[in-house]
Amino acid sequence: MRRLLPSLAVVVLALAAAGCGNKQPTTLHGDTEGSYLDLGGLKYQIQISRLLNPGSIEDRAYLVGLNGAQRRLPAGQQWFGVFVRVENDGDRKNVRAATDFTIVDTQNNKFRPIALAPVNVFAYRGGTLQPKDVVPAPDSPPGQGSIQGSLLLFKIPVANFENRPLELQIRSAAAPGKTATVDLDV
Repeated sequence: MRRLLPSLAVVVLALAAAGCGNKQPTTLHGDTEGSYLDLGGLKYQIQISRLLNPGSIEDRAYLVGLNGAQRRLPAGQQWFGVFVRVENDGDRKNVRAATDFTIVDTQNNKFRPIALAPVNVFAYRGGTLQPKDVVPAPDSPPGQGSIQGSLLLFKIPVANFENRPLELQIRSAAAPGKTATVDLDV
């Protein structure tokens, strides 16, 4: 029995250590776009962020549905698009995607996205995701495009692009008290 006890202890410790390796790490910050962020049972990925040019044919499509007041870009401001992909890669049903996004610069200036009209097919709208669901839907215009992300549209003063890195903060009712962040590539 005395010989068996040390061997049994080694086996128990090995099993305990092996069980610890099954937990996936949670990532709440990405140093670059493309990082996967875990928030509220969903994975968020910023596909790309970039300045938008209303004179560009492609970029005009992203601005569809803005009313007159929204469409006006005050002097010294620039359109800035953040394209988001969200995936439910787990087993949880009816998981609400985040709808609370803020860009913060290094001077703590905060910018909120502009609400886009329902006619804008590229707009990020959140929603409820079932297992294996993705936003944007793969068969939708933003899911079929080269970016494969839904649009969050911001108006940001040009001077604030000097205060880099800009950071996108994501908050979700599905993860109270937690904020996922990613440094945006401007």
